[in-house]
Amino acid sequence: MDDRRSLIEAAFADRGRLPEAADAVRSVIADLDRGALRVAEPVDDDWVVNAWVKQAILLYFGIAEMAVLEAGPFEYYDKIPPKRGLAEAGVRVVPPGVARYGSHLEPGVVLMPGYVNIGARVGAGSMVDTWATVGSCAQIGRDVHLAGGVGIGGVLEPPSGRPVIIEDGAFVGSRCIVVEGVRVGREAVLGANVVLTASTPIIDVTGAEEVVYRGQVPPRAVVVPGTRPKAFPAGTYHLPCALIIGERSAKTDRKTSLNEALRDFSVAV
Repeated sequence: MDDRRSLIEAAFADRGRLPEAADAVRSVIADLDRGALRVAEPVDDDWVVNAWVKQAILLYFGIAEMAVLEAGPFEYYDKIPPKRGLAEAGVRVVPPGVARYGSHLEPGVVLMPGYVNIGARVGAGSMVDTWATVGSCAQIGRDVHLAGGVGIGGVLEPPSGRPVIIEDGAFVGSRCIVVEGVRVGREAVLGANVVLTASTPIIDVTGAEEVVYRGQVPPRAVVVPGTRPKAFPAGTYHLPCALIIGERSAKTDRKTSLNEALRDFSVAV
């Protein structure tokens, strides 16, 4: 067990002990920033959450000091500066894109004018497109495309809560929202405007009978927005859901335009 863990867990339970854990907290954030630690990691076919690392992030807000930050003509006032050393890390960030210190971007990541928050990790070769946001602690795999305006939610509390996970090779279409620890399986495709929360019904309609998932999208599934009727005292209304309408074909691998994977099912990008 990491020697820092007991200090951080004790300080999280009793904030009076935060001064003795301060150095451990700072070193954990530094390790997150350089990719030596992560909030959650894949184990076999599941993900394990390192709750004590999330506790360190929450404690860090208590010891970091507000400061004026300047970037060219722009001024900010915050506790956490943006990442540095992007060129050495092999990461492209297009102004005014921002990745916060304590996040990690693997080599080959392209961050357009979007945002990556503390604790998040973005895998090699992935693109965070214009005005897409990656919330705190979210885990974005390799060769993922987060299209324009995508909102990936942050999950800092409770510390044991699973963050949003977008696995390798997935494509998340324009204006999608994925929050509350939803897991999107490898190479899955979300069409434009899909909204996934922990309670959103994700309905596989490809067979004779529907199969309903919640909180996870199966690998290689092609998903579009949908609605389903629900009766209320005032009448029947249609509530949002997501529909699995097929599986990504072998021809639409990661080297193929992901738009083609959507065109196979006449899905908007």
